[in-house]
Amino acid sequence: MSTPVKAPAGQQPAESAGRRAIWLSIAALAMTFMLPLAGLVMAAFALVAGIRALPLLKGAGKPTGVAVGGITVSAFALFLSAGATVMQLYLMDEYSAYQECMKGAGTVAAQGECFTQFRNSAERKLPADVLEVLGAMQP
Repeated sequence: MSTPVKAPAGQQPAESAGRRAIWLSIAALAMTFMLPLAGLVMAAFALVAGIRALPLLKGAGKPTGVAVGGITVSAFALFLSAGATVMQLYLMDEYSAYQECMKGAGTVAAQGECFTQFRNSAERKLPADVLEVLGAMQP
Protein backbone atom coordinates (compact mmCIF):
# COMPACT_ATOMS: atom_id res chain seq x y z
CA MET A 1 0.00 0.00 0.00
CA SER A 2 1.39 3.39 -0.98
CA THR A 3 1.35 6.51 1.10
CA PRO A 4 -0.35 9.53 -0.46
CA VAL A 5 2.03 12.31 -1.41
CA LYS A 6 1.29 15.55 0.38
CA ALA A 7 1.96 18.98 -1.01
CA PRO A 8 4.78 20.88 0.68
CA ALA A 9 3.75 23.00 3.66
CA GLY A 10 2.27 26.33 2.60
CA GLN A 11 1.57 25.15 -0.96
CA GLN A 12 -1.93 24.06 -1.92
CA PRO A 13 -2.81 21.48 -4.53
CA ALA A 14 -3.63 22.99 -7.88
CA GLU A 15 -7.05 21.34 -8.16
CA SER A 16 -8.29 22.82 -4.89
CA ALA A 17 -7.00 26.26 -5.88
CA GLY A 18 -9.02 26.15 -9.10
CA ARG A 19 -12.15 24.93 -7.33
CA ARG A 20 -11.74 27.59 -4.66
CA ALA A 21 -11.56 30.28 -7.33
CA ILE A 22 -14.76 29.19 -9.05
CA TRP A 23 -16.71 28.72 -5.80
CA LEU A 24 -15.61 32.09 -4.46
CA SER A 25 -16.64 33.74 -7.72
CA ILE A 26 -20.09 32.10 -7.65
CA ALA A 27 -20.53 33.18 -4.02
CA ALA A 28 -19.44 36.71 -4.97
CA LEU A 29 -22.03 36.82 -7.73
CA ALA A 30 -24.75 35.68 -5.31
CA MET A 31 -23.64 38.22 -2.69
CA THR A 32 -23.75 40.96 -5.31
CA PHE A 33 -27.51 40.59 -5.58
CA MET A 34 -28.04 40.52 -1.80
CA LEU A 35 -25.41 42.91 -0.42
CA PRO A 36 -23.50 44.69 -3.21
CA LEU A 37 -20.72 45.97 -0.96
CA ALA A 38 -20.07 42.47 0.41
CA GLY A 39 -20.20 41.16 -3.16
CA LEU A 40 -17.59 43.73 -4.13
CA VAL A 41 -15.19 42.52 -1.44
CA MET A 42 -15.86 38.85 -2.15
CA ALA A 43 -15.42 39.37 -5.90
CA ALA A 44 -12.02 40.95 -5.27
CA PHE A 45 -10.99 37.92 -3.19
CA ALA A 46 -12.30 35.58 -5.89
CA LEU A 47 -10.40 37.43 -8.59
CA VAL A 48 -7.16 37.15 -6.61
CA ALA A 49 -7.83 33.45 -5.95
CA GLY A 50 -8.38 32.83 -9.66
CA ILE A 51 -5.24 34.70 -10.66
CA ARG A 52 -3.19 32.81 -8.07
CA ALA A 53 -4.66 29.47 -9.21
CA LEU A 54 -3.53 29.92 -12.84
CA PRO A 55 0.22 29.37 -12.29
CA LEU A 56 -0.48 26.51 -9.88
CA LEU A 57 -2.62 24.73 -12.47
CA LYS A 58 -0.16 25.41 -15.27
CA GLY A 59 2.74 24.22 -13.14
CA ALA A 60 0.91 20.99 -12.31
CA GLY A 61 0.04 20.43 -15.97
CA LYS A 62 -3.69 20.64 -15.22
CA PRO A 63 -6.35 22.38 -17.34
CA THR A 64 -6.80 26.03 -16.40
CA GLY A 65 -10.48 26.26 -17.38
CA VAL A 66 -11.74 26.32 -13.79
CA ALA A 67 -9.44 29.19 -12.85
CA VAL A 68 -10.26 31.12 -16.03
CA GLY A 69 -13.97 30.57 -15.34
CA GLY A 70 -13.47 31.84 -11.79
CA ILE A 71 -11.66 34.91 -13.06
CA THR A 72 -14.39 35.61 -15.61
CA VAL A 73 -17.29 35.20 -13.17
CA SER A 74 -15.52 37.21 -10.45
CA ALA A 75 -14.72 40.03 -12.90
CA PHE A 76 -18.40 40.12 -13.90
CA ALA A 77 -19.46 40.10 -10.22
CA LEU A 78 -16.92 42.85 -9.49
CA PHE A 79 -18.37 44.98 -12.28
CA LEU A 80 -21.98 44.45 -11.13
CA SER A 81 -21.28 44.96 -7.45
CA ALA A 82 -19.21 48.09 -8.08
CA GLY A 83 -22.05 49.55 -10.16
CA ALA A 84 -24.68 48.66 -7.58
CA THR A 85 -22.56 50.05 -4.72
CA VAL A 86 -21.97 53.32 -6.57
CA MET A 87 -25.70 53.56 -7.33
CA GLN A 88 -26.59 52.95 -3.67
CA LEU A 89 -24.16 55.61 -2.50
CA TYR A 90 -25.39 58.07 -5.13
CA LEU A 91 -29.06 57.56 -4.16
CA MET A 92 -28.42 57.31 -0.41
CA ASP A 93 -30.51 60.36 0.52
CA GLU A 94 -33.45 59.25 -1.60
CA TYR A 95 -33.31 55.75 -0.17
CA SER A 96 -33.17 57.09 3.41
CA ALA A 97 -36.26 59.21 2.74
CA TYR A 98 -37.97 56.11 1.28
CA GLN A 99 -37.16 54.09 4.42
CA GLU A 100 -38.55 56.84 6.66
CA CYS A 101 -41.71 57.02 4.55
CA MET A 102 -42.16 53.24 4.74
CA LYS A 103 -41.92 53.31 8.55
CA GLY A 104 -45.02 55.50 8.70
CA ALA A 105 -46.91 53.77 5.87
CA GLY A 106 -49.68 51.68 7.41
CA THR A 107 -51.50 50.68 4.24
CA VAL A 108 -50.57 49.25 0.86
CA ALA A 109 -51.67 52.49 -0.79
CA ALA A 110 -49.36 54.49 1.50
CA GLN A 111 -46.48 52.12 0.68
CA GLY A 112 -47.19 52.62 -3.02
CA GLU A 113 -47.06 56.38 -2.52
CA CYS A 114 -43.67 56.01 -0.78
CA PHE A 115 -42.34 54.08 -3.76
CA THR A 116 -43.73 56.66 -6.19
CA GLN A 117 -41.98 59.43 -4.25
CA PHE A 118 -38.73 57.43 -4.28
CA ARG A 119 -38.98 56.76 -8.02
CA ASN A 120 -39.70 60.42 -8.78
CA SER A 121 -36.78 61.68 -6.68
CA ALA A 122 -34.45 59.09 -8.25
CA GLU A 123 -35.62 60.11 -11.74
CA ARG A 124 -34.76 63.74 -10.97
CA LYS A 125 -31.26 62.77 -9.88
CA LEU A 126 -30.38 60.17 -12.54
CA PRO A 127 -29.57 60.99 -16.18
CA ALA A 128 -32.15 59.99 -18.78
CA ASP A 129 -29.91 57.39 -20.44
CA VAL A 130 -29.46 55.53 -17.13
CA LEU A 131 -33.23 55.49 -16.66
CA GLU A 132 -33.65 54.03 -20.14
CA VAL A 133 -31.21 51.21 -19.34
CA LEU A 134 -32.91 50.54 -16.00
CA GLY A 135 -36.33 50.66 -17.65
CA ALA A 136 -35.24 48.13 -20.28
CA MET A 137 -34.18 45.75 -17.50
CA GLN A 138 -37.63 45.70 -15.91
CA PRO A 139 -39.97 42.85 -16.93
